[in-house]
Amino acid sequence: MKLVEVVAAVIRFDNKFLCLQRGKSPYDYVSLKYEFPGGKLEIGESRQQALIREIEEELDYAIQVEREFLTVEHQYPDFLLLMYSYLCTAKDVNFTLTEHIDYKWLTVNQLESLDWAAADRAIVKQLVSENDIKRI
Repeated sequence: MKLVEVVAAVIRFDNKFLCLQRGKSPYDYVSLKYEFPGGKLEIGESRQQALIREIEEELDYAIQVEREFLTVEHQYPDFLLLMYSYLCTAKDVNFTLTEHIDYKWLTVNQLESLDWAAADRAIVKQLVSENDIKRI
């Protein structure tokens, strides 16, 4: 089984989180699902470098990486995903969608209302849990 390692940015601005909707895909399990932005690491790149690069490429957006958040391991039908998520902040809400079809800024209590990609659901669950004990 193929292992795919990725990074994901859990971006917060004004107590809301950036949620991006994927476009139509031949893979039903991610088609039109919401996710936290990010992508694959390139050779020689640290996770944080990859995260900043991916956000710049996908959104033309500058973020500040605050801390590691949650590492998610999820088995999709044709690969095993290992996703390293980081809590991040942004100075504004001005970005450009280049790979996604929609976005939403949601409070932590609104996150569960979206149809998330399976691997990202673990991040949503952890955000809700940590919010309940005021750790985020």
